[in-house]
Amino acid sequence: MGMGVGPLDAEDEVVSAINTTPLVDVMLVLLIIFLITIPVVIQATPVELPKETNQPTQTKPENINIAVNQDGDVFWNNELIDDKKLLARLKEIAVKQPQPEVHIRGDRNARYEFVGKVVFTCQRAGILKIGFITEPPVRVAGTPG
Repeated sequence: MGMGVGPLDAEDEVVSAINTTPLVDVMLVLLIIFLITIPVVIQATPVELPKETNQPTQTKPENINIAVNQDGDVFWNNELIDDKKLLARLKEIAVKQPQPEVHIRGDRNARYEFVGKVVFTCQRAGILKIGFITEPPVRVAGTPG
């Protein structure tokens, strides 16, 4: 059921041009969708992010240094320790007043879960102050900071 214009016996010519009307329709619909959704996506809760600080570590004899190597081994002041002993020792120091700080030194190539286990063990033991020891950022000459 087509509608023909012109003589019925004329040969139909092959149209070699691409019909761009559907393409334009789709692009206009996508443009409208993006114009409506982008303001919703861009909006974020305003928070003030912390600035980078480089504070030298105050080494006190009562501070606990825990190191995690890339294989996941945990060291308490350079002594290899397992998870059960770590929890027991942390529970012992958690009851001291004032409570000592725990400084965690994680190897750059260690998986996050290894350091996360140590943090979780500190939380289970009731340690209130946990710090992470990192390398200070390298400053390029001529840059502020």
